[in-house]
Amino acid sequence: MAKSLQTLLKQIAQLQKQADALRSREKADVVDRIKEAIAHYGITADELFGGTKVRATRKRAAATAAPKARKPAVKKPGGVAKYTDGAGRTWSGVGKRPNWFKDALAAGKTAEDLLVSR
Repeated sequence: MAKSLQTLLKQIAQLQKQADALRSREKADVVDRIKEAIAHYGITADELFGGTKVRATRKRAAATAAPKARKPAVKKPGGVAKYTDGAGRTWSGVGKRPNWFKDALAAGKTAEDLLVSR
């Protein structure tokens, strides 16, 4: 028996209503059990939520405060030179190979030939 799209959509809507009602009843039961446990053990909101009120106050204060000035960017020191071309260009061996290094390899040199002598 072929069902029409409208029939299926009506069934889906009915099932969704049933699911929503069931979830609502289950949620109410869970909330009641939680309230009972809170009362039984004397749990405070701070214990339960870990100081949420304090955090909310801090967020509100931070939102109304003037923006902080950014610290100047700190330039990271470069790596220790591992390869050199003898003309002052160096490479640490980390990251993309520089063009001078690729050109030297293409010209027949080896990576060992370009090592910085220590």
